[in-house]
Amino acid sequence: MVEDFKSINDLYKRVKPALEAKLSEAIRTGYKNIKITDIWNYLIENKWKKSNNLMLSDVVDNILNTDLESIDNYVKEKENKPQDYNDDVAIF
Repeated sequence: MVEDFKSINDLYKRVKPALEAKLSEAIRTGYKNIKITDIWNYLIENKWKKSNNLMLSDVVDNILNTDLESIDNYVKEKENKPQDYNDDVAIF
């Protein structure tokens, strides 16, 4: 289970290859403004926020199967909001 990781940073490091694969897919399909931290933060804020007892396989599945258009909309929305903090300081 995801709870078996000592920190969110440990989880991030474990799933980073999946995040990199998703980023490559995004770039390949024309979403050049998406960064790896955008994918990670989108999932934390929109997919996993209310989830409990996630398995590592669920996390990887979510990363690989999340709609790129949804992530792109998330990025555009964040760009248009006034920011109280630096979003590049991701949650990992």
